Amino acid sequence: MTDPTPDGKTMQPETASVKAMPGQVPAETQDQQPGLEERMSLAPVVIRDTYRGSGKLTDKVALITGGDSGIGRAVAVHFAREGANVAIVYLDEHEDAQHTRQMVQAEGRSALLIPGDIADPGFCKEAVGQVVAHFGQLDLLVNNAAVQYPQDSVTGITPEQLDRTFRTNIFAMFYLVGAALPHLKEGACIVNTSSVTAYRGSPELLDYSSTKGAIVAFTRSLSQQLADKGIRVNAVAPGPIWTPLIPATFDKERVGEHGQHAPLGRPGQPAEVAPSFVFLASEDSSYMTGQVLHPNGGDVING
Repeated sequence: MTDPTPDGKTMQPETASVKAMPGQVPAETQDQQPGLEERMSLAPVVIRDTYRGSGKLTDKVALITGGDSGIGRAVAVHFAREGANVAIVYLDEHEDAQHTRQMVQAEGRSALLIPGDIADPGFCKEAVGQVVAHFGQLDLLVNNAAVQYPQDSVTGITPEQLDRTFRTNIFAMFYLVGAALPHLKEGACIVNTSSVTAYRGSPELLDYSSTKGAIVAFTRSLSQQLADKGIRVNAVAPGPIWTPLIPATFDKERVGEHGQHAPLGRPGQPAEVAPSFVFLASEDSSYMTGQVLHPNGGDVING
């Protein structure tokens, strides 16, 4: 069953079976990055109603950037269903963050909200400190937050845009890992969000794609650096997923076509990506580090 919004629109339920995944998304836009899930007329599917937690992350503590909405929200809820407490780092989307916290609490776990800009190294250090002070530990770091600003030509990318994209998407990972490392013990995991664009490219997301490629190299190199500490580092490279970042990035025509060119013929949902994060954060992947998973709707990736 779907629920009507106050303006009469119909929203996709936040839990759904795979058969209920929408084949097409509405052609709508938002005017601010990284977008608000509360403003989407078709709510992304956060978790499948058939997903059963089995204690894979019992009593772990996870810090998730961009955990207020989209893939980050789905990861937070899946982690909670697997027994983890979560800290959600987000920019200023307070309504989305509060909703995510309620979803985590509904799973019987705790959620700490930490608003701020991860492009600021000082904030990253402060955020990690808040997590450790509140929960007494930090076991899982999910570097997920990102921005993207389309441009038709490299000449249209201003120094300000380039700086913002790189600071948010890749510099922040250095800041957060550096701040978190003193608190991560043997068995801890770091999971980074890359993108299919790191592998196939994107002519209109040149700077974004570049950061996502850098994240792959960062993941591989950091995994080697931390292997002797027993800390695993992996990544997930999603394809076209229905999140607030899409209507906040593209025009209506492009949004309406989102995911239609994937081999599976539709956009993916956060609920179809989050289990990859659970796998990489749990002991199920204990012999994997420096690797990338590709929930992308069928694009064959070599590399």
